[in-house]
Amino acid sequence: MQAHDLNQTSLNVVRMADSRPNYLPWGMALAVCAAAPFFIYPVFAMELMCFALFACAFNLLLGFGGLLSFGHACFFGGAAYLSGHALKVWGLTPELGILFATAGAAVLGLLIGLVAIRRQGIYFAMVTLALAQIVFFACLQLPMTGGEDGLQGIPKGRLLGLIDLSATVSIGGQQLPLALYFFVLAITFGGYWLIWRTVNSPFGVALKAIRENEARALSLGYRVDRYKLAAFVMSAALAGLAGATKALVVGLASLTDVSWHMSGEVVLMTLLGGMGTLLGPVVGAVTVVSLHHELSSLGSWVTVTIGSIFVLCVLAFRRGIVGEIAHRLKKTF
Repeated sequence: MQAHDLNQTSLNVVRMADSRPNYLPWGMALAVCAAAPFFIYPVFAMELMCFALFACAFNLLLGFGGLLSFGHACFFGGAAYLSGHALKVWGLTPELGILFATAGAAVLGLLIGLVAIRRQGIYFAMVTLALAQIVFFACLQLPMTGGEDGLQGIPKGRLLGLIDLSATVSIGGQQLPLALYFFVLAITFGGYWLIWRTVNSPFGVALKAIRENEARALSLGYRVDRYKLAAFVMSAALAGLAGATKALVVGLASLTDVSWHMSGEVVLMTLLGGMGTLLGPVVGAVTVVSLHHELSSLGSWVTVTIGSIFVLCVLAFRRGIVGEIAHRLKKTF
């Protein structure tokens, strides 16, 4: 039985390594995103992309690695503070500030991951939550973070020292920050491509094998802890990339970005869209952020409303929106 599983795993590795992207969906998605700022508020569109990347980064850990983290906001918000400080105080260019914050999130992910992966299941989730709360209180107390007021007035700077990201272009009577928008679009698509490439690689196949049956993967010779730690660090780095980019877009890094509420939000986005699918977290992020935006006039009832919608979606789409649609299409055809 184990020999059959080993042969099947090897065959899957070869198939995934030889897979080639279908460029049509990529081109269509890029065209839609490129046209978005002409039809919706550009800052809102950029926030959607940042949260979509955050959800995809979390899905890499949960959907493909089977590791539920309740503390992923510490990477998202922590990187926002790091990039904000680097841009505002040190005067780094935007690309260097974001790279610095992403590297910081990766290091933080390594430190937390080394502790967390020693446990499994709910214990893993509780360890990540506890360590994330330590990061939250550090952000609350450190003078460089601005405390409850957050780090405000983060400058957008000049990309590569040449392109002013705060500049706008007048089109149809609207002032559109196209330079910043396409910079954020490039980061989002780059991060999404990296996740796609990771999932469709021998590493991704091994990660999914560990998710399905960790004991069997261990018996087949996989160094399970190393795979889990690598996935955790990569997920943390990409979450940090999303958080650093968001701080650049809105010019603010606040405690909201690093709180446990944000960790719950990204879990909601992933489950709502479809855990273990590449498109699901994007759909979930767009849905949740759009609901927050459209229902903001309801005040504290926003949480109740979104929670009710989530319950209904879980009852109607047990695999998430995208996961259920994909399942129904496979069942039909």
